[in-house]
Amino acid sequence: MAAELIFNLSKETSKMKKIAVGLCFAVSTIAAGISDQAIAADSPLPSNVRVVIGSTSTGGDTYQVSAIVADALAQKLRINAKVDAVGPTAAFQAIAKSDDGSTIMLFHDQSYVGHLYGVRGFSDIFKEYKIGPTVAINPGDSFLVPTKSPYKTVDDLIQAAGHDKRIRVAIQPGGTSALGYTALKNAVSVRFPGKEGNVVAVNTGSQADKNQLLFDGNADVINGSVQANEQYTRLPADDQKAMRFVWITARKQTLEQANPEGLGQTSREQLLAFATPAASVTLDGTKDWAFDKEFFLIYNKDMKPEVVAALDKALAEIYAEGTIQATLKKSFFIPNFMPSAEAEKYLKEKNDETKKLIDKIR
Repeated sequence: MAAELIFNLSKETSKMKKIAVGLCFAVSTIAAGISDQAIAADSPLPSNVRVVIGSTSTGGDTYQVSAIVADALAQKLRINAKVDAVGPTAAFQAIAKSDDGSTIMLFHDQSYVGHLYGVRGFSDIFKEYKIGPTVAINPGDSFLVPTKSPYKTVDDLIQAAGHDKRIRVAIQPGGTSALGYTALKNAVSVRFPGKEGNVVAVNTGSQADKNQLLFDGNADVINGSVQANEQYTRLPADDQKAMRFVWITARKQTLEQANPEGLGQTSREQLLAFATPAASVTLDGTKDWAFDKEFFLIYNKDMKPEVVAALDKALAEIYAEGTIQATLKKSFFIPNFMPSAEAEKYLKEKNDETKKLIDKIR
């Protein structure tokens, strides 16, 4: 009888423990839900945010950076953030209609470089829109030649143009690739005055189009990226698609922040051999030209100040935590957070310096 009583008491105690565990789980779940709702309610941003980008590709660097940043913001602010690859014209039109933070834009330097080159659809972003924080740099913007090319370095290209060889450069007009082409043309002008006309643009579109021009022998050098083109630098020399880097446009101090392993089978130290000062493209005969391709947010001109402040605060906390840095570097991007006011001043100065180069070589 005593044993039976102890057994029944044990069963009841076990039931009570299960009920208690269940109640604790329910309470913690409800508490977490309330916490999420409280965080979302405390934010001036809508619960659904559309992040439009100045690219139509879902495999390019703009989409990759945007997806990483949007995911981090969604987790931090307990909102839904969706990246929409609509291209520059549609992206600018979208943010022109949204001043509440429901639609924001993420793009890179092409947003102002396009205007400097006079490309249709690009206005002065510093007058027409509000500049948000910077988030990352792609240090992989580069120029490549076929592995069998007689031009082994970027200096070989400059020397060839200076000695009346025609150098065909495949670029996307009005973009950051056009800026590298302009810098190359300017370097020839500085070192061999009057010979800059030997550097000619082959205007095209996507990276695949530029690659094909090189494969077919219709360009001597193309703009590419470490992310997109490193795979071709590992091909056997007799492969029609085999390429070789000759120039990486990023600043040396930026490229040095990449992971030591670099990307693919090309280490950071190997990549530094293609950047200034190892690969010199002079700006004025005394210093080299270098350019970091930087990604930043762009808002409606009348974006609510509390929304701007909330995004600045959220990103500052995200970068302080450190997780996003590892994620960006894994994809060969350099973390670079700068709050809105500081970013606007910095990018405006960068715009003005870039304008001087473009005006010089028009």
